[in-house]
Amino acid sequence: MKVGMIQSCYLPWRGFFDFIDDVDLFVIYDDVQYTRKDWRNRNKIKTPAGSRWITVPVCFSQNDAVRILDAKIDYSQAWQRKHIGSITQAYRQAPYFKNYADELFALLNLPHETISQLNVALIRWCMRQLDIRVPLRFSQEFTGGGDRNDRILGILRELGCSEYLVGPAASAYIDEDAYRREGVSLMYKSYGYGPYPQLHGAFDGAVSVIDLLFNCGADARRFLKSSEPNRQLF
Repeated sequence: MKVGMIQSCYLPWRGFFDFIDDVDLFVIYDDVQYTRKDWRNRNKIKTPAGSRWITVPVCFSQNDAVRILDAKIDYSQAWQRKHIGSITQAYRQAPYFKNYADELFALLNLPHETISQLNVALIRWCMRQLDIRVPLRFSQEFTGGGDRNDRILGILRELGCSEYLVGPAASAYIDEDAYRREGVSLMYKSYGYGPYPQLHGAFDGAVSVIDLLFNCGADARRFLKSSEPNRQLF
């Protein structure tokens, strides 16, 4: 069984969903510390003035040691209205905006307590639109501890994983020999994507997957997969 594991993100880019689509089981790795100015609570949309951030406010200070799954959303700010307004302004002329907007905005308006709960609800919704049927599990379901590599290996061991897919940035910290000793094959994900029909000038692929959905509709799946093969290490 091939497993992938990533922290949840707010309305992730298409590479996040291509990653999920490449594995047999995907683990949301949210029982680790929340970090500021990261993808956990923000992403980019493409507007007539260029790409811009939309950010969900989270109750968090630099001195807090809060896990992602415990990081509460700050509802003292009218972020839902702002996000819906920004998305509508950016994409109301997109050919498939009306196909998705009502369901997406209804999800944004639900009272999710934590950023993880919101992210997971949106990830599941995006997966349905992209016809990705990979089952999801959550890292907090599993026992074990230790450093990052030991923790991940413990989860993979409990799952009976034979192959582990990681992002290319993982090469900076992953203990490849530990996976070799464990008998788990290691594969690095490749992110090589071409353009798709898009509003607002020159193509920008580093935006939320909703850009792909609004512009391509049911054809979005055709533009989801990387053109470069994943790199099998061993």
